[in-house]
Parts: sequence; C-alpha cells; structure tokens
Amino acid sequence: MRLKLTIAYDGRPYNGWQSQACGNTVQDIVQVALAEVAKQPLRLHGSGRTDTGVHALAQIAHFDAPEGVSMNPFNWVPALNCKLPATIRIMACEEVPADFHSRFSAIGKIYHYDLCTDPVLPPLKAGLAWHVPRQLDVDVLWDALALFIGRHDFHAFAAYRGNETPDIDWCRTIESVELTTLQDGYQISYKGDGFLYKMVRLLTGGAVHAAQGRIRLDDFADLLDQPAGLPRGKSPLCAPADGLFLEKVLYPDM
Repeated sequence: MRLKLTIAYDGRPYNGWQSQACGNTVQDIVQVALAEVAKQPLRLHGSGRTDTGVHALAQIAHFDAPEGVSMNPFNWVPALNCKLPATIRIMACEEVPADFHSRFSAIGKIYHYDLCTDPVLPPLKAGLAWHVPRQLDVDVLWDALALFIGRHDFHAFAAYRGNETPDIDWCRTIESVELTTLQDGYQISYKGDGFLYKMVRLLTGGAVHAAQGRIRLDDFADLLDQPAGLPRGKSPLCAPADGLFLEKVLYPDM
C-alpha cells in the first residue's frame, strides 16, 4: 500500500527538507518516526526540497507501507505525530495508486511569502515573516510582480547548487501572482509549474528592491529572459527564508 502524507512544519529548527548527513532535516526526522512505527526502515520520498528556515503548510511525501503492517491510513497520523517534535506534524495520510510519486506526479506548486512592514517586528513573527520597515511603493511592487506571470527564462532569479549541467532548463511558467494586504504587511502568492533553487526568494527580494526605489522597473524587467551569460545581471536581492511557506503541491485530479 502506497501512502501519501501531507506534512506541515516550522522550518526554523531544521536544515531544510532534504536528507543530510547531519540528520537534522524534516525528511530525516520523519523517516526515523516511520521506522519506529513500522519497526523497520522505510524510505520517504518528498515532492521537492525546502531550504533551511523555509516553512511548509502542506509538503507532500509518500512511502510504501510494508506488507506486515496492516494499519489503515488514518491511524498513521497519530502514530507518527506522537513520535515527532511539535514543529513537525502529519496533517493527513491517504492511500494512493501504486504509480503515484510525490515528486514526479506533481504538476505545480503554490508558495506564499509574508512581509511585515510594521516599524517593529512582533516577537511572535520572528522567523515567520521578512521585516521590511522601509516604505514600499505598493503600485511598483505589484508592477514588478506582474512581470513574472507567464513562461520566462528565470536564470537571473535562480541560485546555484553547484551541480548544474550545461543543458539545464531555466524556463518556468508562473500561472499567477497575487498580492494580498495583511494587517501588518503583505502576502505574495506564486502559483507555477515549478520553481528553481531559491527562485521565490529571489523573485520576492528583487520585487521589494524595485518597490523601495533601489532599481528602476525597466531595468528590473530586463533581468527576465536574458541570453546565456546574463549580461544584465541577476536579481539584486535574495529575500530571507523567514517569510517563505510551501502552501500546496498540485497534482492532476487530486
């Protein structure tokens, strides 16, 4: 039986999602809980990486329950949660077809990024929003964000992991970008078919840079769809991990 987990976590205590030798990642910690419940090691497959400090409301992962474990999907939720720290929670568990894959079956993702523009960052927002007390021109912020909609070469809005190949595809499609006013700032939501390494943080940082008057909107627009070599440079600012949330992973007919 293949089981799909919906996992929420506060990213602050962890070295991201992806398993590492240090063992302090969300994937590693959930795999330890799975092994304790199943009484044997199990491999957990995630929909994609989130970096150190990035949060998730609905990260998706799957695993194959061993034949000797007859527990129904519903009961996996409390069984795992009682073995996990309070900053990681299994929100749901359901049976899926044997050919479902949390990563390769996904057709898109939704991320959102929270900005706090209050003069003082409330202590309960620390690590959960980017504090931007300097005044923003909201019209320019929206104009900058609107540039991202559609299919573009986002090479200038991607960081390097160090394992890039010469034939890497830097193109992605952003279906929609929404800017919502919050009581203490703004929330930016991105819906797309995929995102490059640190892409959402570089999109957000660059747009905020433009809204603060630190880069002309025309020059900012020129960063998209550049030829090889990036003659016009890269995004001028990478937003911190603090305000970034993986909101939803999209699947066909699910």
